[in-house]
Amino acid sequence: MTAINDAWKALGGDPGLLPRVSAVVRRDVLGARLPVRELARACVGACALAAAELGARRAGLAEVPAVTVDDGAVAAAFHSERLLTVDGRTPDVFAPLSRFWRTADGWVRTHANYPHHRARLLDALGLARDATAEQVAGRLAEGSALETEETVQRAGGLAVALRTPARWRAHAQAAEVAARPLVERERLDAVRTHALPPLDPGAAVLLPAAGLRVLDLTRVLAGPVATRTLALLGAEVLRLDAPWLPELPDQHADTGFGKRSATLGLPGDREAFEELLSTADVVVTGYRPGALDRFGLSPEALAARRPGLVVAQVSAWGAYGPWGGRRGFDSLVQVATGIAVTEGSAGEPGALPAQALDHGTGYLLAAAVLRAVTERSDEGGSRLVRAALARTALWLTAGIGPDPAEGVPHPGPGTWLAETDSALGRLRHARPPVSFTGGPTGWERPPVPWGSDPAKWR
Repeated sequence: MTAINDAWKALGGDPGLLPRVSAVVRRDVLGARLPVRELARACVGACALAAAELGARRAGLAEVPAVTVDDGAVAAAFHSERLLTVDGRTPDVFAPLSRFWRTADGWVRTHANYPHHRARLLDALGLARDATAEQVAGRLAEGSALETEETVQRAGGLAVALRTPARWRAHAQAAEVAARPLVERERLDAVRTHALPPLDPGAAVLLPAAGLRVLDLTRVLAGPVATRTLALLGAEVLRLDAPWLPELPDQHADTGFGKRSATLGLPGDREAFEELLSTADVVVTGYRPGALDRFGLSPEALAARRPGLVVAQVSAWGAYGPWGGRRGFDSLVQVATGIAVTEGSAGEPGALPAQALDHGTGYLLAAAVLRAVTERSDEGGSRLVRAALARTALWLTAGIGPDPAEGVPHPGPGTWLAETDSALGRLRHARPPVSFTGGPTGWERPPVPWGSDPAKWR
């Protein structure tokens, strides 16, 4: 389990706690040419250990609870958006224009799940808003992959040219990504505030994040996975979205367990936001780097107004380098970094068996928040933690060795699915993979319709 050692080190964790983690290794899960199973196990295991560490600290336990990582549970969680059903209906994960396309000299992948991204893509290609997939294919076949990437990017859309691993390593953004740690951790000041009350060591369920207030300013998929995990562990998570940017309903359902959902627009609702911030412990952002800074939501500005705050940021390409301000999604990062070439065959690009960069980075980000809260209890100080899908991709492609363990049989994902009634309908969903002795086995509340809660703490 060397991968979890790497993840725990990146989080600043005490290596003496690693023996508290054990794994149930299973065959035939997350199979790929790259070590996806090992990455997934390490990200979830590190998150569970960070939770157990914080729980033990707050409850005054003599020993950190034992952590068990089951590959079956992890695989189900990494497929959560694909395994979700709503009243028996299986959601579509990708829209028709989110796919690979042939170009005159190679391949390009587009992302157009959101209506505004679809519109920008079609505008960039000079096509009508009601253009068909066949028309898009014809237009893309006429140009080069790199030209398409730049044209669509300039229009605010999402398209990335397929690159080999070698071509990505030669890219300026790849060099910037490689210069950063897997998880960036920074202390913003030295204030001592936000002391969390102790937990009852005799409670039926140990909730390490109980009492934490988390403002969730994230979208698809890594950020919402991180905040869904914090909600599992007892945090009060309030997701905030701009009222003019509705979320895809099924996606919101999958990542909305344990949370409340409200709409709030800036700068118009500034007073309401500042009131929420005044008693927040954590702010998690998932918009492209710099997009929120103009609203006074940079890490430094947030910490200045709420000393002792933990700010967590996740992005596709990292908050630096020539692509630092670009939009991106898991599927596009796979294409740029050479993963799609490695996983492809017969001259066609492929993909990982799950959106592992999103899910893995989400659990790493949740772990980083938990560790920041633990460190803050000892040393004080506002904290900034950052993760990027492209940096997780580098770890997957160059930092993790194959796991020689054969493992036990996998009984199928149904073992790790549950059914829950909600205002959205009857949900079948993946159970949480984060597991430690005495910890939670499910969320306290089901997801709610998008924007259905007031923008207030409970």
